Amino acid sequence: MALRETLQAIIAEKSFAMGKEMTLASGKKSNFYFNMKPTMLDPAGADAIARLVLARAGGLAVDYVGGLEMGAVPIACSVAVVSHNTGAALPALIIRKQAKGHGTQQRIEGVPPGEALRGKTILIVEDVTTTGGSLLDAVKVLRAEGAEVTHAITIVDRLEGAAQMLAEQGITLEPLLTADDFLDTRG
Repeated sequence: MALRETLQAIIAEKSFAMGKEMTLASGKKSNFYFNMKPTMLDPAGADAIARLVLARAGGLAVDYVGGLEMGAVPIACSVAVVSHNTGAALPALIIRKQAKGHGTQQRIEGVPPGEALRGKTILIVEDVTTTGGSLLDAVKVLRAEGAEVTHAITIVDRLEGAAQMLAEQGITLEPLLTADDFLDTRG
């Protein structure tokens, strides 16, 4: 089984639900839902995600991979580990939704002391995209620090406008899978 199909099978088993109406992060209501955490935290799922992200990012010159807490954290960390193990280390960073009121009070974690993001290129990752709002929040934080963000990879795109909205901001969204990959199999 190819890696993409392996990931699709893991998501179908561990992270996809249909039938009960749910409220999404975007505020939209839906009768199908992806809770990607069981897949992202599963060793085989994490490995498949990381390898597929690295394959998609292969032609891009990027300095970091990262995204908004919570959904992007396991992805960015898995990509960093697998990239290191394959000899092309790509460090991860995490964008907090809000700075903590103690410690360094930073919104961006993972950048070594004394290093700035100005001029660095960041590949943004996300677990599920609907409208792209959460992903765009991360992009705004990075761009405010002078980072370049032109590409994002999502595990699953629900095909509800994220790609178009991000394109308006100069960002190409590449999904590993789409909602149709799961809805089409349910008949």
